[in-house]
Amino acid sequence: MTIYEILKRPIITEKTTFLASKRHQYVFEVAPSATKAQVKEAVETLFENVEVARVNMLIVPMKRTRSLRNRRLRVRRSEFKKAIVTLSKGAIPIFEGVKG
Repeated sequence: MTIYEILKRPIITEKTTFLASKRHQYVFEVAPSATKAQVKEAVETLFENVEVARVNMLIVPMKRTRSLRNRRLRVRRSEFKKAIVTLSKGAIPIFEGVKG
């Protein structure tokens, strides 16, 4: 598995931008079979001058909804695996925004 298959995309929300600015934590959607060591290696090789201190991983459950007509459950969004990467040195430029 390559580093581009391990890190699928960054997750950018209000909460993740707060974590990036105050706590130096960055959030990525990762492959379901990825491990903490693989995520750490992928972040350190993909972004230069970055040192990973810790990686926390969790599985975000699927979102379900009921159909009003026949009351059956329908899956609105499937589950995915998320990694929260804490950096001890450096910053990732995707999350930094506009610099002036």
